[in-house]
Amino acid sequence: MKLWKSVVGKLWMTIIGLVAVVLLINGIFMAQFLDTNFANSKDQGQSLQKLAVKLADDMLLHREESPYVTAVGELLGAQDAAMIVLNDKLEETLPATARPGVPRLRAFDMFDEKQLAEALAGGTSPSIFFDPATGRRYLAVAVPQKASGSNRATGVVIVYQAQIALDYTQAYFRNLFVVAGVVGFLLTTLFAFFLSSRITQPLIQMKKAADFITLGEYKTRVPVPSSDEIGELAVAFNHMTERLDETINALNQEKEHLSSVLRSMTDAVITLDADGRVILTNPQGERLVEEWREFAGEEAAGEARSHVPGPLQALFETVVRGNKETTSAIHVRKSVYSVVMAPLYANSGLRGTVAVLRDVTEEHRLDKLRKDFVANVSHELRTPLSMLQGYSEALLDDIAATPEERRELAQIIHDESLRMGRLVKDLLDLARMEAGHLELNFREFPLEPLVQRVHRKFSALCKERGIALRLEMPDVPITLRHADEDRLEQVLTNLLDNAVRHTPAGSWIAVRAARLTEQGDEYVAFAVADGGQGIPREDLPYIFERFYKADKARTRGSSGTGLGLAIVKNIVEAHQGTIHAESEPGQGTTFFIKIPNRSGGGSAC
Repeated sequence: MKLWKSVVGKLWMTIIGLVAVVLLINGIFMAQFLDTNFANSKDQGQSLQKLAVKLADDMLLHREESPYVTAVGELLGAQDAAMIVLNDKLEETLPATARPGVPRLRAFDMFDEKQLAEALAGGTSPSIFFDPATGRRYLAVAVPQKASGSNRATGVVIVYQAQIALDYTQAYFRNLFVVAGVVGFLLTTLFAFFLSSRITQPLIQMKKAADFITLGEYKTRVPVPSSDEIGELAVAFNHMTERLDETINALNQEKEHLSSVLRSMTDAVITLDADGRVILTNPQGERLVEEWREFAGEEAAGEARSHVPGPLQALFETVVRGNKETTSAIHVRKSVYSVVMAPLYANSGLRGTVAVLRDVTEEHRLDKLRKDFVANVSHELRTPLSMLQGYSEALLDDIAATPEERRELAQIIHDESLRMGRLVKDLLDLARMEAGHLELNFREFPLEPLVQRVHRKFSALCKERGIALRLEMPDVPITLRHADEDRLEQVLTNLLDNAVRHTPAGSWIAVRAARLTEQGDEYVAFAVADGGQGIPREDLPYIFERFYKADKARTRGSSGTGLGLAIVKNIVEAHQGTIHAESEPGQGTTFFIKIPNRSGGGSAC
């Protein structure tokens, strides 16, 4: 930093300017004083000339009187003056007479020959000369010496007087001016350094502290040098930094708290500016935006931040146009999101929007399943109820004329009531399973008798329908260490019942069991395969849902209640196992079950 740009430099230059003004005023007054003294020196020269004329006349009368000459010399000496007398040939007839302290000068020390010739002719005016030997100035005058009644000059009288008072005054003022200037400059410099230590240094410290604060060092403090205004400023600065530190810490805590809340939210939060650019998201929102943009084929990073994500475009325009909070549901591919978007305001007006998105795909799916469940239950119950009502009315109205017809109607009513009972039982079982109230009796038992029993149960039915039923068991007997035998029999029964109902005559059904080992764990695997009509690929993900039927045109006689596979899945999962199906239309279907075979005990609910 240049000196004249600093506070000390400015104060220094100001004080130097003040000292210069004072010295200038002093110089003006000194010049006036010297002018006055110079005027006095003119009066002194006239007096000296009159004295020289009188002495020239008197010396003609008393030049031979030694006491007179001596008295004149003493009188002149008392006035710091001396006299020299020259003849008409400009030779000294009376050398300078002066008391000690007044130098004895020669005529030619003061005047040259031309000036003395002029003095002999008519005299000279008073003049001042400088004596190098003594370093003094002298006022001298030369007048002609003429006899009374004669115009011819007989000699020259020179009178000179030392200008001691004027020299002293000039030297004094000159020295005073120099000393005053030097002292003023020194005092100004010392005062500037004093200001630098008392004012500038604290200000520099405050400036450095302010620089540290701009870098985030809010713990910075400055020392308090005094109790004056600088000290009060330092105290106020420290108090300001303390409050600033507290405020920044509070803001950071609030920001961290808000950031933690945003990160922990399961909902996606997306903040947009007034131009639709994404400026803030939580991790869920970032993932969602990236998925949408990848789906839309946006690759450039600049483009990815330049506009509103596609699914939010219409809602963003609605909020900006209406300037109010808006709630909507958007569908993106197979997902459904509930969106609440609200405007964000600043002093200048609308500065953007914030959107909170919740993935309600599962809720939407469950709601659809609930509606489908109600519709399917109503449909399944309506058919047997209609038949019960119709055939019972026929019996009441005696439409059946013979006992055989009445027996046939009663049999139909009985079959439909059994079908309704099975439906209600399946619904109750499924409800208990999904609520976690299914009781399982886990124990250890051999697998082969269970499979043989299920095989015998369906052998007659398959033979009657012309279906080949095969059983494939390993050579080494398998023992299930921790499973519910009755529930596993129910699983195999349901799967074989489905296979029999959907396998045409002349085809086949196979039941397989095997032992598997994966990553050191032992499993028991089942497979129920058929060579039937198969399941369309698009229906495979939904076959384990309640009342789902792949063949929408299947008649009541060939289809069950639509709950069997849902019950099978719940039982398998209760055994901590897995089940899935593989199928190709026209090539049959295979259900794969894998249950862990590990030791355990007790019953589970």
